[in-house]
Amino acid sequence: MKRLKFVFGLLLALGAVVQAAAPVPRPAPEFTIHAPSGKERMLSAEKGKVCVVQFLFTWCPHCQASAQWLSKMQTELGQKGLQVFGVAFNDEVLTKDTGENNKLTSAFSQYASFPVGLVTAKEPVLRFLGLSVVEGYGVPQLVVIDKKGVIRAQTPPRPTGSATIATESVMRELVNKLLEEK
Repeated sequence: MKRLKFVFGLLLALGAVVQAAAPVPRPAPEFTIHAPSGKERMLSAEKGKVCVVQFLFTWCPHCQASAQWLSKMQTELGQKGLQVFGVAFNDEVLTKDTGENNKLTSAFSQYASFPVGLVTAKEPVLRFLGLSVVEGYGVPQLVVIDKKGVIRAQTPPRPTGSATIATESVMRELVNKLLEEK
């Protein structure tokens, strides 16, 4: 019986570790965004700017809503050094049909005035976010990278509440602070 309790406790502890979000701050790993046109954009090329990356599903209403306020921020703060990117990684964009990918990301552009690309597999996104493939997560997943290429904030795997960067006021406050940093 003691052995069963020990094994159960160990599994619970391991589950908690799997559910833990990646530490922040941490250096942003290299990440490639594939534009629907076929061009690739490396996040590291944006050093010197504050970047917000929205990992999204093209059909997700929460992703669409946050893209609208992120677009406003991009318009207002782009001249000061903000760059927002969208990265679609829902199953529909993981197909090999580039024509279909173009339609999906183009349809999402009605919500986003910033560049929206895609990835060819979910694993690079989960690795970048520091999430396990067995872990559940919500979308959008938002990441804020400072001018030095350090991830300074990230939504939890399942964002909830009004005090996270998944809300416009909290995101705006953080981005303004980072834009003022040397």
